[in-house]
Amino acid sequence: MKKIFPIITVLILLSLLGLIFFQILWIKSARDSRDKQIEENFIRAIDQAGSLLTQEKTSLTPLPQKNDLLFPGDRLQMQYFKPSVIKRFSREEIAEIIRSSFNKYNLQNYPFEFNVRVNAINGDQVYSDNFFKYYADSANSLSLVYALEPPSGSNFENLVREELLYVIVPHQQRLIWKEMTWFILGAVLFTLIITAAFFITIRTLLKQKKLSEIKSDFINNMTHEFKTPLATISLAVDALKNEKVAGDPEKTRYFTGIIKEENKRMNKQVETILQAALLDKQEVQLKLKRMDAHDLISSALNNIQLQVEEKNGKLEVEMEAEKDIILADEVHFTNLINNLLDNAVKYSKDDLCIKLSTKNAGNTLKIKIEDNGIGMSKETLNRIFEKFYRAHTGNVHNVKGFGLGLSYVKTMVDAHGGTIKAESVLGKGSSFTITIPLAK
Repeated sequence: MKKIFPIITVLILLSLLGLIFFQILWIKSARDSRDKQIEENFIRAIDQAGSLLTQEKTSLTPLPQKNDLLFPGDRLQMQYFKPSVIKRFSREEIAEIIRSSFNKYNLQNYPFEFNVRVNAINGDQVYSDNFFKYYADSANSLSLVYALEPPSGSNFENLVREELLYVIVPHQQRLIWKEMTWFILGAVLFTLIITAAFFITIRTLLKQKKLSEIKSDFINNMTHEFKTPLATISLAVDALKNEKVAGDPEKTRYFTGIIKEENKRMNKQVETILQAALLDKQEVQLKLKRMDAHDLISSALNNIQLQVEEKNGKLEVEMEAEKDIILADEVHFTNLINNLLDNAVKYSKDDLCIKLSTKNAGNTLKIKIEDNGIGMSKETLNRIFEKFYRAHTGNVHNVKGFGLGLSYVKTMVDAHGGTIKAESVLGKGSSFTITIPLAK
């Protein structure tokens, strides 16, 4: 698992980076392709618009019928020197022709500005409202100049002054990006989904790795916890088979007492594991009733008194709470106090001192248990209520257990509607403060 996990992480990371890289290339390629297509359609549209503008306008006013009113030279000029585009079309009509050409080549969503002018000094011109505004900023726009030629078939085409059609599409690049908005959003969305899946996968792998380590530690601890009492029981049984011991009632009682104590110890460990299984399934049913918290605490103190005396330690008790009636399950509440006191003894130093105090805070009862033991690091403090977690205590491996005690305490405090807070300084000791609501 230790070798495979980094390989999987690197492979997934490379796949994700490759996907993002090719997504960017695809979007850039699509934009370039669309840019080229727009430019080609723009050229075709302007070419068509120019052709329409140079054709004869059928709605023009016909020549006068009384030809005798015109001199021959005037008639020749009217026939060959046709009116310019500016004279034959209004600004609105020119705009309409260009727009119809745009629509034909799928440029409906593209605005434009135009200018039609005679290519001569001080020549006449017709232009749209914002033409000169965007003409000055043509670097960010698509623009084209189209030379308008006289109608085909005229024998005097070279005598007609050339007219130029300027057409500008403002902010063409911005409009292309706008067209591609949904494609880009889709690509970004699916990239984010894949990225999220990547992190979830890594997190799951880390969690599985952690669970695997916890499982191994649990099996090792459980094996040790059962191996020691079994070995003790085996030695006691062998001793009882000895004829000298069998004939001595006092020694017999001693060894049978050892067997009984070790059996109780094993039963306690089995009960702890079963309780953890029930907590997982949320099948623990509390029998809540009005109880005197000080009586329950005193019962737990009596249970731990012998262990404290064996270590030549001392208990300092200050039950100052005036109100101590709570809704509690007698067995589980006593057990959680027992577990905290037991931990204080387990992780103690030579001069063991445990302080237990109670006080009221509003409508709650605060129970504080302090010790002067080995303390905990910040990392350990953040994880002590996790199931199966056991702090690394260096060479202090004489402290055994499954890492279920504080997890059980936290679950029971929550079940009683209370809270628990842990504080610790490495090398100086720890304190646990339980806050339980008072019974109404």
